Parts: sequence; structure tokens; C-alpha cells
Amino acid sequence: MPARINFRSLMKIGPVQIGTYRDRHGRTKDAAVCTTDGCRWSSDYTSSTAAQLAARTHRCRVS
Repeated sequence: MPARINFRSLMKIGPVQIGTYRDRHGRTKDAAVCTTDGCRWSSDYTSSTAAQLAARTHRCRVS
């Protein structure tokens, strides 16, 4: 069973939600996830700034 991830510092930019979490090695990471149905885009980043930039430039291909 995979470990449960608890997100902190949630932020939403357009349809993309950004959250900060600690990975299994104890490092702080940021995840950006598109909340549009059917988009399925997500990515992990080492800084909040990078996640925010990805959220601002993300374009959903779902119509």
C-alpha cells in the first residue's frame, strides 16, 4: 500500500492546484495538478516558484 501524502500550502491558479508535501526521503516538494475533468496533467517540482510558473503556463487540451 502506498504511503499517504499530506499536502500543505494549497493554492489554485486557474484550473491548476498547487500543494507542498514531503516525499518519502523527507524532502519538501511541490506538486501541480490540473483539476479539469479528463486532463490528467500533473507534475512534481523542487520549488514553489517552478510549480507556480507551470500552473500559469499550463493549457488544457480538453475541450
